[in-house]
Amino acid sequence: MTVDGPVARVVLDRPEVRNAQTPAMWRALADFGTTLPSEVRLVLVSGEGLSFSAGLDRRLITGDPVDGEEPLLSLGARPAAEAHEIVAGFQAGFSWLRRPEFISVAAVQGHAVGAGFQLALACDLRVVASDAKFSMREPSLGLVPDLGGTQPLVQLVGYSRALEICATSRWVEADEARQLGLANIVVPAEELAVTVKDLSDALLTPLPGAIRETKALLLGAADRSYVDQLRAEREAQVRRLTELAGSFG
Repeated sequence: MTVDGPVARVVLDRPEVRNAQTPAMWRALADFGTTLPSEVRLVLVSGEGLSFSAGLDRRLITGDPVDGEEPLLSLGARPAAEAHEIVAGFQAGFSWLRRPEFISVAAVQGHAVGAGFQLALACDLRVVASDAKFSMREPSLGLVPDLGGTQPLVQLVGYSRALEICATSRWVEADEARQLGLANIVVPAEELAVTVKDLSDALLTPLPGAIRETKALLLGAADRSYVDQLRAEREAQVRRLTELAGSFG
């Protein structure tokens, strides 16, 4: 995880296990999100190697040791309040990507499974290689998607399709992901990096205050009435006009 001026980069770097994730990675992601400098306007999330992320490291389900992490099922033996707090900490590794101060972009190639799918969903935009395959595998393991992926999935594809994708744990390949609205752009794998670079340049062009206010308006639109959304637009526009007037004063 690095910061270079207005651009922050998160690279999952366990290619030997297709970037399978652990709670330690989620804690590191949460810590990174809380320490981002205010000048960051763009967060790019990618995976090293052939896959974006194969999801939760399966050894945490089977009970095998992984870097000192306890098996996930051991949470079921803890008091409910304690388990809730631990899972909330896991979720914090994903939820910061929705903050309005910046735009987050996932560059997805190969497998995006379970937690990997949810990490891609946590981002605002998804640039997808033509070899990408998404799957929400948690229900097939007797679990639920709990890293913040359920709401954006419904927002993107609708309730019925989201339920079908989750309940069957089937693969959603790149072309279907584009048709459903999961993927903003699908390109050949060899063009993924340059496409993300072109998109990044475009996203960094407008004034940061305008992007911040626009993202906040869009994020909250579904929860507001039309009248309330009009009010939110007015308030945001007045803030922008005031800031712009001050900069030219």
